[in-house]
Amino acid sequence: MKTIYALHENPDWFPPFARAFEQEGVEVVEWVLTDGVLDLDGVPPEGIFWSRISASAHTRGHGLSKDYARAVLSWLEASGRRTVNGRRVLELEMSKVDQLTALRAAGIDTPRTVAAIGRQRIVEAAATFEAPFILKHNQGGKGLGVRKFDSHAELADYVASPDFEDPQDGITLVQEFLQAAGPFITRVELVGGRFIYAIKADTARGGFQLCPADACAIDPVTGRPVMPPGATIAPEPGQQLFSRREGFDSPIIAAYSDFARRNHLEVCGIEFIETVDGRVVTYDVNTNTNYNAVVEAGAPLSAPRELVRYLARLADPDRQPAPA
Repeated sequence: MKTIYALHENPDWFPPFARAFEQEGVEVVEWVLTDGVLDLDGVPPEGIFWSRISASAHTRGHGLSKDYARAVLSWLEASGRRTVNGRRVLELEMSKVDQLTALRAAGIDTPRTVAAIGRQRIVEAAATFEAPFILKHNQGGKGLGVRKFDSHAELADYVASPDFEDPQDGITLVQEFLQAAGPFITRVELVGGRFIYAIKADTARGGFQLCPADACAIDPVTGRPVMPPGATIAPEPGQQLFSRREGFDSPIIAAYSDFARRNHLEVCGIEFIETVDGRVVTYDVNTNTNYNAVVEAGAPLSAPRELVRYLARLADPDRQPAPA
């Protein structure tokens, strides 16, 4: 069996995957891309290289990880090594513009969006939107830079204020505000093109920060649940923001599977909103998807274990999965 390497930058997100590898009896080598030395004349080891580098790495002090990952994945793929969520997918993770243009090319409905390159162009970019509308960072996760504005004057005051949050890549998106039919969004989880399950995320308590990993939910300083931007109800200790959407069966699953295949996305979570006017609008593609422990506990399939099984089949096509 070829060695499986997990390329990542956040050890706090890895324990559920480490347990899944252990349960499946599969060894994994963690390659933490925070700093290092890369010999371009060297020969990469044989193996399967699974990348889960996040666009929010800079929020953890790991801003170098993104370009380090670009270099490593280019080196691996130029040497003929098998990558999972490889170099092209990394660029999809790093840019919501990239995600939205790819989704639209696949015929999937997305929010109307204008990209402002540079802080001084944001008010101009928003001029053709009726309020309310939202801003978000092109590069990021965890709801980075997402704010709702009820007027253009409110936006102008924010952009001119010291509270303005500069996006990591200098690109701010102005986007139509979607009025959901219910206070939740849906996230569809796919592994190897296979639908695993769909989850509902409570937007009343979760706001715009809808990372399902346990590490995202608690403030490391206070130990209390995070009050995310956009939330209208404060979350309480022990309260769950995520649940499995049982019996979910929608044409969007086939559309997402086709989108993932076209874009070499082997592991992903794709998010959509069902609006009051009947649209199903896709707004985010997560290529380093995390899974929620409570959802996992009641799901018929374990997403981390299905992922490990998928990687193990790539490493050894004849291997049989461990009993559930």
